[in-house]
Amino acid sequence: MNVQADDFFFSGLNIMGNTSNAVGSKVTPVTVAQLPGLNTLGISMVRIDYAPWGINPPHTHPRATEILTVLEGSLQVGFVTSNPENRLISKVLQKGDMFVFPVGLVHFQRNVGHRNAVAIAALSSQNPGVITIANAVFGSNPPIAADLLAKAFQVKTSVVDQLQSKF
Repeated sequence: MNVQADDFFFSGLNIMGNTSNAVGSKVTPVTVAQLPGLNTLGISMVRIDYAPWGINPPHTHPRATEILTVLEGSLQVGFVTSNPENRLISKVLQKGDMFVFPVGLVHFQRNVGHRNAVAIAALSSQNPGVITIANAVFGSNPPIAADLLAKAFQVKTSVVDQLQSKF
């Protein structure tokens, strides 16, 4: 009874995102949080803008498969299969190419061109979630113990301390 047309409307995927940040990319999500009409529909979208050599860092969507289409530029994309193989599946995409990232697998994109790139992606959930690996591991609150991470990554705790200071 309270549903309105605006619950099913989103405007702004035509607007370039600000990529002047440490990773050189900007994700503009359209999930149920931005578009209430997606509730229970099992689908969402994102626009991703990339500066030259910008990345969408390794991340995972715990509740969705993603299919990405390049609208402008060239992107190296890839995902890593699960243990024990941990095999990298990667390809360079051009304008009009598509690539699928299976649900839950760590994946990334990198602009391999000298101009801005843009992609649009659909996800198989209205609330796909996103876990950016570096943010989760080195930026947790409270922090994961440096000695634990040092042992896991087989580096000195000073390296972990430096990484944690960036997040």
